[in-house]
Amino acid sequence: MSEPIERDVMAYDVLVVGAGPAGLAAAMRIKQNAPDTEVCVLEKASEVGAHNLAGAVVETGPLDELVPDWRDDPPAICVDAADDEFWMLHQDGSRRLPTPPQQNNHGNVIVSVGNLMSWLAPKAEALGVEIYPGFSAAEALFDEAGAVRGVRTPDMGLDRAGQPKNGFTPGIEIHAPVTLFAEGCRGNCSKQLIQHFELDRHSDPQTYGIGLKELWKVPESQCRPGLIQHTIGWPLDDDTYGGGFVYHLDDNRIAIGFVVGLDYADPRLRPFEAFQQFKHHPRIKPMLEGGEIISAGARALVEGGWQSLPKTEMPGAVILGDAAGTLNVPKIKGIHTAMRSGMIAADHLHAHGTADGFDAALRASTVGAELKKVRNIRPGFNKGKWVGLLNAGWETITKGASPWTLSNHADWQATRRLDDLDSPTPEDAQGYVDRDLPPRDRLASVYFAQTEHDEDQPVHLQVLDTSICIERCTHEYGNPCTRFCPANVYEMVENETGQAELKINAANCVHCKTCDIKDPYQIINWVVPEGGSGPNYYNL
Repeated sequence: MSEPIERDVMAYDVLVVGAGPAGLAAAMRIKQNAPDTEVCVLEKASEVGAHNLAGAVVETGPLDELVPDWRDDPPAICVDAADDEFWMLHQDGSRRLPTPPQQNNHGNVIVSVGNLMSWLAPKAEALGVEIYPGFSAAEALFDEAGAVRGVRTPDMGLDRAGQPKNGFTPGIEIHAPVTLFAEGCRGNCSKQLIQHFELDRHSDPQTYGIGLKELWKVPESQCRPGLIQHTIGWPLDDDTYGGGFVYHLDDNRIAIGFVVGLDYADPRLRPFEAFQQFKHHPRIKPMLEGGEIISAGARALVEGGWQSLPKTEMPGAVILGDAAGTLNVPKIKGIHTAMRSGMIAADHLHAHGTADGFDAALRASTVGAELKKVRNIRPGFNKGKWVGLLNAGWETITKGASPWTLSNHADWQATRRLDDLDSPTPEDAQGYVDRDLPPRDRLASVYFAQTEHDEDQPVHLQVLDTSICIERCTHEYGNPCTRFCPANVYEMVENETGQAELKINAANCVHCKTCDIKDPYQIINWVVPEGGSGPNYYNL
């Protein structure tokens, strides 16, 4: 592979990387504004929607604009929001709290974001958008002046050592005057470009959470279609941000999930196991008993908000949606802001023909105003649950008019060393309970994610120095990658000589990106595997 590879080149007027809410909304709006514009959308999943995972309750404003008659033929899962409940959980009980105003879901709908995208894709294609599932972006390309000129897709048919196998196919270059990166949270190329152009030099570090979700089919009496329930408290301690959600769908289905802020301090915390504990709480378990799990998955979500929003434009390209960080954390919603950011980009390109000025346009838009208004709520929880709730109340009353802006910190820097801990293990602090609801372990959950990777391909989880894992991390942090990964990708094992080594089960990966974010040494680099690899989420 040392000789230069001759690659095919395709050219378009606009290239969109990612067929999620931001990418498809941008592509559709571009074609609505200028039907003759040639638009290409790359999607790393085998099918549009297969990698999309969110709660998800959606504010429909952008969708109403994009597809005005969408309610006449809605996505497969689309339930009108009916009632909201907000609960504080304790180990053996719960207390209902007033629903935060940001979480008033009157007029919203509960959807499967994967279904929403697979439903939206044919509408984009009917407008003339070319969508290519199974084609990810391995790296951004630059022209002689240093501007982004497109992307290169991964080489297909390499073995684990990076050597060509039979049927090797080199990746292609796709060029465009403007590229829109809408890759979702911690996007592969977006991460590279933020670093390359120092787009975050004037913003706070980005902060994230890990979201875990399951879809259940339950007995009829246990489902109330349209009910939206959110929880805080148990099984997390007062210093760890996070909580649960239960969304009641149609056809006796319940979407249940749990989010843990990745700025948690204790490296022994296991988010997946915390989720399973949550499911066994006396208020939650009766909804699931007698039911069966249908599908499961996990995904990092971006939580930094206004102060962590990087510059979203660079020569030849823009960054959209969750790749930039447009999620509204207090609302627990990001689909509408992602779609809106894509539509703003499309309108900006139509008006100006260039990416120049998009960042200012986004910040001056309703998306920017929405994020700025709630900017202090998530970082207010950096001092714990109770201070966070008091601060959230203040920010809600004042409608975000505080003359200050609280800061975010990098999640990996929040992890404390084992020597600095004087508290019980997280399992003891949570009050461990026996579990009998499926899945019984992480590998069983991977089965319900239907993830697939060719075992004989280069490992897409690049650990830059495995000696650190063995010689330092074991003693300093207890190898937290073996705990925070929800798919059992990382294992510390003994090799043939009895020495400890890191084993990477890359085929298990559900593309959540948590390892890339939370690793305390920042030596794990998540890159795209062969196109089409990864989870195949069903109705999530």
